[in-house]
Amino acid sequence: MLDNLPRGSAPTNDAPENAPLRDDSEMFELAPVSLWLEDFSGVRALFDVWRAEGVTDLRAHFAADQSRVAECAHSIRVIKVNQKTLTQFEAADFDALTRNLASVFRDDMLKTHLEELCQLWAGQAQFTSQTVNYTLGGRRLDVLLKGAVLPGHEERWDRVLVSVEDITELEGARHRVTLAEEYVRGLFEHSPVSLWVEDFSAVKRLLDDARSAGISDFRVFTDVHPEFVERCMQEIHVLDVNQHTLEMFMAKDKKTLLSRLPDVFRDDMRPHFREQLIDLWDGKLFQQREVLNYSLDGNEVHVHLQFSVLPGHEKNWDLVLVALTDITARKKAEAYLEFLGKHDVLTKLRNRSFYVDELNRLERKGPWPVTIIMADLNGLKRVNDQLGHAAGDALLRRAGEVLAKATDAPFHAARIGGDEFAILMPDTDERGGAAMVDAIRQLVDLNNQFYPGSLLSLSMGVATCQRGDRLEAGIQRADLLMYEEKHAHYANRPAEDAPGD
Repeated sequence: MLDNLPRGSAPTNDAPENAPLRDDSEMFELAPVSLWLEDFSGVRALFDVWRAEGVTDLRAHFAADQSRVAECAHSIRVIKVNQKTLTQFEAADFDALTRNLASVFRDDMLKTHLEELCQLWAGQAQFTSQTVNYTLGGRRLDVLLKGAVLPGHEERWDRVLVSVEDITELEGARHRVTLAEEYVRGLFEHSPVSLWVEDFSAVKRLLDDARSAGISDFRVFTDVHPEFVERCMQEIHVLDVNQHTLEMFMAKDKKTLLSRLPDVFRDDMRPHFREQLIDLWDGKLFQQREVLNYSLDGNEVHVHLQFSVLPGHEKNWDLVLVALTDITARKKAEAYLEFLGKHDVLTKLRNRSFYVDELNRLERKGPWPVTIIMADLNGLKRVNDQLGHAAGDALLRRAGEVLAKATDAPFHAARIGGDEFAILMPDTDERGGAAMVDAIRQLVDLNNQFYPGSLLSLSMGVATCQRGDRLEAGIQRADLLMYEEKHAHYANRPAEDAPGD
């Protein structure tokens, strides 16, 4: 039934000889679905002509000349329709409907009609299609069309019964569902947060098995069996990730990311995942924590993780949403602020605040003996006066390079004043202190070979404190020895600034 179908005759008592029996007329008229009785004999005649001309592929025949589809449509004659049809298409009567068939069957219906014709060409006595019609008032109707050649008319197709079911509401609902799915998918794909949809059902089974085996303290169990945490980690199945995830983890596509998950979740991730498992064991199906992941180029990615078993999946954990917010910049800022709180910006050594805290800690806990080296930069005032403070700062930075190179944890070097430095050496005796002083002097000599201009020179004093000694007293002794060396340094170099300047 296409646009420009020929006007059919109204249902009258003078129906053709082969029309349905009167006993069926009432059922036809009262049927709750739109019914059309049509004559397809013109279509059958066209098919016979084309077959005689050697056409075997009707679809290709139509593709060669689209007007042939319209020719078939024009050859169909509407014999009668029922009351439901008139109501459905907002027609006052049969004549009003057939006069305006071009308004009912229009736009892309030829494409659908082509499929119906191909089904008939293939020898089927029935055909179905889903298409769009329009009421005489212009309202769109999504319809499911079904046609059947009536028994006894298979040769000529002169009686074909077509039902037109209005599925507009159903299609509207499907369309709304599709739009909702597209909306949700759009939110997922374009979220500015990394989203992971995961299946934790295998993890759930492992935890249930452990509980069934009598495990009650899961933290102790994972302390003793760290391989259980690793196994759980391997049982997570990632179902989907969004675009932001690929960008965050430097992956060119989902396949690449999913094939390299061990490169993303490694090292420091395991302790975090263990805590996540412990929370799940305790029934916490929504969790938040900060964890460390890695991008595929090897860089650290600090993330704030939000984990949630989605509603309706609490029994099996087969649908879990994980949201990762990149907090790498924040963590770097926090680390830098922490660095500033404990380090001297110019020399990159520890600062006086750290030095005081470390002294108090060593005073309380040791380990003993504790050796303290006090050092003072020689000639800084002269460099500042003659060459400027930029040159003086450069000399201080060089001192920082030397002392940082000489000290490894648990030793710490700190700048505690303008040109004053201290080295704290826990669990180190006098010989260790003397060895450190020698190492520093060698590094100073090496440093001077690489930097022309002002020579780097340090005066140093060393004191060792045993358990029960006051560290403050050791600092005073080291200070006195440092000043003695400083006086000796300036006594041999009268042209330089005096000690204490």
